[in-house]
Amino acid sequence: MSLTAKEFITKFETFCPLWLAEEGDPCGLHIGTLDKKIDRVMMTLDVRPEVVEEAIKKDIDLIVAKHPPIFKPIERLNADDPQTKMYIDLLKHDIAVYAAHTNMDIMWGGLNDWFCEMLDVNVSDYLVKTHEIPLKKLAVYVPIADGKKMRQALGAVGAGTQGNYRNTSYSMVGTGRFTPNEKAHPTIGSSNREEQVQEVRIEVIFPENLQADVLQAMYQVHPYEEPAYDLLPLENLPQTFGIGRIGQLRAPMEIENFVQKVKTTFQLEGLRLIQPKDAKHMIQTVAICGGSGGKFYPDALKKQADVYITGDIYYHTAHDMQASGLTAIDPGHNIEVVCVNKFIEKMEQWKKEENWSIDFLPSTTNTNPFQFR
Repeated sequence: MSLTAKEFITKFETFCPLWLAEEGDPCGLHIGTLDKKIDRVMMTLDVRPEVVEEAIKKDIDLIVAKHPPIFKPIERLNADDPQTKMYIDLLKHDIAVYAAHTNMDIMWGGLNDWFCEMLDVNVSDYLVKTHEIPLKKLAVYVPIADGKKMRQALGAVGAGTQGNYRNTSYSMVGTGRFTPNEKAHPTIGSSNREEQVQEVRIEVIFPENLQADVLQAMYQVHPYEEPAYDLLPLENLPQTFGIGRIGQLRAPMEIENFVQKVKTTFQLEGLRLIQPKDAKHMIQTVAICGGSGGKFYPDALKKQADVYITGDIYYHTAHDMQASGLTAIDPGHNIEVVCVNKFIEKMEQWKKEENWSIDFLPSTTNTNPFQFR
């Protein structure tokens, strides 16, 4: 099945919702258009001139990146500057660029969870809460034959996502009764005759900020001229999300052994270790935040982390960590590159489920600007 960029991104955002991004984070479409057919998608950590050159050679239609290529306004599109020439080249070759940044960090089952999985850390909580969203319930009545299509449509826009579970719903069969008047155009039955139809009541829970999408999906696939449904606010605990993770190793580990585990896991030539004078020799509770998460170290302390892993730790922040008694590991920002193959795996799964005719390629360009000598 052929695919448009918009259809692909709709599926992508069901897994990695755009609304989870932190305020002011420039996620979403950066360059080009989603209103086009795509055959080849490339996943990358960064969008750099070398990555764009790779995309051109591989005839890529859409680049999906972890780091947004445009963080501040572009003052001039001067082709003599390598950075701005990169934007010109993308437009010239009709390559769209879409970015998923902090939403990839915050979503459950996302980048920080992958880090913990790789390090054998059993996640117990997020590090810092970023979102708290009340829940609603939709109960919709459809003919039994249309039940599966309705559940799939609602799940496709994020309804029925609860914690680590997706596409959750409840169904109950009953009898629907209605009498169309002379102005009606009923799918089943005829004017001024009472009808009885075996229907299924489908219930799904969703975050209230998805209400417009959920109702639109329901209307698009509902066979009736006048769908019957209930929309209810819930007093359940709101759905919460946060950046970073905290969890426990299966057993205490010497800090030096854990440092080596981090180096081996992320294939690092070196890393930076920050230790107070009275540092713990054995560690078990681990906090982690991909990217540049130095500002969250007080939260790691509050949650009694033995060690905090994050990139780009500022010199003076490192002093503050030492003074507060926190051991920290800075493996660099580039460990986020693990998202590339993780998302390729996910995209291949979607391809199989949706019967897409499309190629997904991981970028093979190394965008890590640092070397160890």
